[in-house]
Formats: sequence, structure tokens, C-alpha cells
Amino acid sequence: MMQVKIVTPQGLYGSFDANKIHCTTVVGECTLLSNHMPFVAMLQISKLILTVDNIDKIFAISSGILHLSDNKVNILVDAIEGKEEIDLERAKKSAERAKKRLERKDANTSIRRAEVSLQRALNRINIKNG
Repeated sequence: MMQVKIVTPQGLYGSFDANKIHCTTVVGECTLLSNHMPFVAMLQISKLILTVDNIDKIFAISSGILHLSDNKVNILVDAIEGKEEIDLERAKKSAERAKKRLERKDANTSIRRAEVSLQRALNRINIKNG
């Protein structure tokens, strides 16, 4: 069993006792089990799955950092939403706004910011629909 704490800039999102963690790092997907060797990874905008009491809890996360040592896991993310918390209509509108910003290609548009916004919105849409 791993003690998992998820923290955002707004504070503690939640604490869980997880049997398994599945996440996507900048080098690929990985699954962490109890008694794993110490591990630090940069997380991508992706799905995070915590298995708690043999039930998968699914979250949409933005980029962040995961640190595991002695079955204690700290996950620091810019933003997180549980699958049941995702507002699908809001995510679709966010994706449309980001697509329009990318299509404009004017000097006032931050392309990288619009791309990240689109990735985050599409991640939330995929998780809610998945």
C-alpha cells in the first residue's frame, strides 16, 4: 500500500491509500506498485489512475512532478480533476477557444500557451468520454 498525496497550487487535493499508480511521464507510461524503489518523474498532461481498494480512480492532470520513496508518494500538479468532476461542455468550449487562437496566428497569440490549453482540454474530454 502506498500513501499518496496530491497537491496543487491551491493546496491539498486529496490523500489516498493506493495499491497501484499508473501515470504518464515525459519518457512514457509507467505503473508503480508498493515497495517500488525511490522514483522521481516529470508528469505530462495525461490521465492519472490510482487503484484504491481494487477500484480505479481516474483523474485528468496537467503537468507536474511525482516523487515516491518508502511507499509515500507526493504528486504535485498544476491542476487536477477527477473523471466525475469534469464539466464536458466547459472542456469542449475550452478546446474550441484554443483552436481558434491557434488558427489566428497573429503576433498577440502565444502559440505555446494555446497548444497547452488545447492539450489540457482534449485530455479532459478524452477522460470524461473514456
